[in-house]
Amino acid sequence: MSAIDSASRPQDEAPRQRLRAETPPARYWRRWVGDAALVDEPPAAPAVAVAASVPVAVSVPVPEVPEPAAASDRPATADIATAVAKPQRAAASRKSPAVPPPQSAPAPASAPSRADGGGGEKPDDQTPYRILVVEDDRGQALFAQSVLHGAGMQAEVQMQSDGVVAAIQRFKPDLVLMDLHMPGQDGMTLTMQIRQLPEYLHLPIVFLTGDPDPERQFEVLESGADDFLNKPIRPRHLIAAVSNRIQRARQRVLPTVPRAQAFNSDTGLPTRIAVLNQLSEALQQKAGGGLFFIEIASALSLRERFGYASFEQLINQAGRQLAQSAAPYPLARLNDNSFLMLARDMDEATLEEHAQRLREGLIQHPFQVRDHEPLNLRGAIGYTALSHGFPDTGSALEATERAVLQARLKPSNLAAFAPAQPSEDAPRISLEDGQFELAYQPIVAVAGSGQAQYQVLLRMRQQDGSLLPASQVIPAAETAGGIAQIDHWVLEHALFLLAERQAQGPSIRLFVSQSPRTLARESHAQWLLEALAERGIEGTSLVIDLRLADALIHSVTLRQFCQRLMPAGVQFCLSQFEPGPEADALLTQLPLGYLRVASRYASAHSDLALRDQLRGIIDRAHNAGLQVIGQQIEDPQAAAAMWMGGIDFIQGNLVQAVGSELGFDFHNAVL
Repeated sequence: MSAIDSASRPQDEAPRQRLRAETPPARYWRRWVGDAALVDEPPAAPAVAVAASVPVAVSVPVPEVPEPAAASDRPATADIATAVAKPQRAAASRKSPAVPPPQSAPAPASAPSRADGGGGEKPDDQTPYRILVVEDDRGQALFAQSVLHGAGMQAEVQMQSDGVVAAIQRFKPDLVLMDLHMPGQDGMTLTMQIRQLPEYLHLPIVFLTGDPDPERQFEVLESGADDFLNKPIRPRHLIAAVSNRIQRARQRVLPTVPRAQAFNSDTGLPTRIAVLNQLSEALQQKAGGGLFFIEIASALSLRERFGYASFEQLINQAGRQLAQSAAPYPLARLNDNSFLMLARDMDEATLEEHAQRLREGLIQHPFQVRDHEPLNLRGAIGYTALSHGFPDTGSALEATERAVLQARLKPSNLAAFAPAQPSEDAPRISLEDGQFELAYQPIVAVAGSGQAQYQVLLRMRQQDGSLLPASQVIPAAETAGGIAQIDHWVLEHALFLLAERQAQGPSIRLFVSQSPRTLARESHAQWLLEALAERGIEGTSLVIDLRLADALIHSVTLRQFCQRLMPAGVQFCLSQFEPGPEADALLTQLPLGYLRVASRYASAHSDLALRDQLRGIIDRAHNAGLQVIGQQIEDPQAAAAMWMGGIDFIQGNLVQAVGSELGFDFHNAVL
C-alpha cells in the first residue's frame, strides 16, 4: 500500500489536526539543547520522494564509507527582542517613557554551568545579572526587558511556552521572570518541568502576574516558584526584586566555589559527579567493595500530595538520613528520588548487611513535611560487588539499576546484582562470518509528509538460509557479551547510508535501536559524535530507539548518553511504550522527540478500553511535545483507530512490509 484513501477521514478532521504534533515548531527537538532557538524558524520545504531503490542488506566487513558533501553552516538565530523591537518600540516607549528601548542581549559563547546544584563554573559578583523573561504578550515582555536593560542587566525574552527549557539551557539565566497565564502550558506547569531537571533545582523563578487571587499565589509557590510579584509593577520595584533575589543566590554560591565541585551547597552531600569520579578511579585500580543504588518509593504520589517544594525538602531529609547510615562512605543524589553510595574496600561479604542497614535507617526515621503527621519512607536498594570487573562507571551503574528493579519485587526490597549466565540454547553469533543483515520499514506521517524515514531492523541469517529477528538475536548477544559489537556494526552501516543519501540529494531519517549496555560506554558516545562530525551528517537524521523496559532500568545512564548527543542534533524515541507511573515520568525525564506505542495498541479498534488508553497516551505525549508512532498496523480498521486517537505516524504491513530497499513514496503516502 502506498496510500490510503483520504475520503475515509472522519468528519472532525479539523479538531483532530489541532491536537496533532506532526508539524511542531521548527527545530522543536532542540528544546533540550543549550543553543536552542527562541523564535520559530520558517518550515523547511518538503523533501522530494525517494525514487531510487538502494540495497541495504549488508554483511561484514563494513564497506568503505565515501566522503560525503560537507554540511552547510546553520544560520545563527537572532534574539527575540531584535525580531520584535521595531514594531513594538513605540508601544513600549509609551508604557515607560523614561526607559531606553530594548536592545539585543545575546548569550556569550561560554555560559556558566549550574549543574549539580552548585557544581561547575559560577559567575563572579561583577558579571551582569541574566534574566529570562517568559511572557506571551510582546508589549509586556519588551517593557520588562527594557526596564532590566536600563538597569544594566542582560534580559532575554521567551514568548513560547514549549521553548522555555531550551531557552534556559542556552541562555543560562540567573533568574526566570515567569508569566502565570500563557497559551499551551501555564507558568506553574513550566515551573514544575524546570524543577524536574536536577541542574535547575535552585534556579530562582519569580512570577510576574496580574492574578489577584491569594489562593493562586499559594499554588504558584507550591509549584516550585521562589516569589510572586503583582502587575502592574513599578520599574524600580521590578529592578529591586530581581536584583535582591539574584544577589542572594550568588552569595549563597560564591563562598563555596572551591568546595562546590565535590559537595552540593544545599544538602552537604557529595555531588553525583564527584562520586562517579571516585567510582571510575576504584574500577581502574580494581579496588574491592560495593556500589549501592537506593530508590525512594512512591515518589510521584509524594510529589502530588505535598507539592514540589515540600517534596524537595523531604528528599533532602532522606538524603541526610541515608548519609548518616552510609558514613564514612560517600552518598550522592542521582535524580529526583534515587541516591548512589560507593563503599570502596568494604568487605563484599557484608554488602547485604549494609544494604539492610540503609533500608532500616530510612524506614525507622520519622520525616516531617510542613504541618502533616510525621511519615516513614520506603526504599528499594540494589547493590553490586565491584569485583565483577566492570569496564566503566556506566556498566556498574547499569548493574545496580537492574538490581533495584528486582528489589522492587521482593518483600525485603533488597537485591544483589548477578551476572547473566550464557544459555546453551542461545543462537551462535559470529560477526566474522557476515551473518547479519539490515532491513527497513517506512514510518509514514498520517497527515502526509515528504520526509523519508525508516526504522532499521536487524536480522541474522542462519546457515540454512532462515532469518532470526532482532527479538532473538539481541538477548543472545547480550548474554554472550557481543551486543556492543553488534550495536556498533548496525550504527556504522546506518551512518554510511545517511552520509550517502545526504551527499546524493534528499536526506532520510533512520530510527536505530541500541542496547543500554552499549550506550553506557563512554567510548560509544564519543565515537558517534566524531563520526557525525567527520562525515558531515546532520544529527536530526538519526533517531536512537530506547526500549521502555531498558529505560526503566537504565534511566540514569540513558539520560547521560542523551545529554552528550543532544548538542549534535541526535533525537531519541521511547519504544514499546505502555502507560504507568514510572513510564509516564520518563516522558519528562528523558529528552525525547518520539514515542512508539506497544504493538498491542494496533488492536485498539476492537477493544474500547484499549482505545481509551491509547488516546490517553497520545494526549500525554503531545502535552510533552512528543510525536507518536503506531506500529504493526496491518489493516484499515487499525489505521482508522490510530487516526481517531490522534496518532502522528504509522508503520506496519498496511503501509509496506519490511524489506531491504529504500524506495517508498513518502510524498504520496497519506492516511
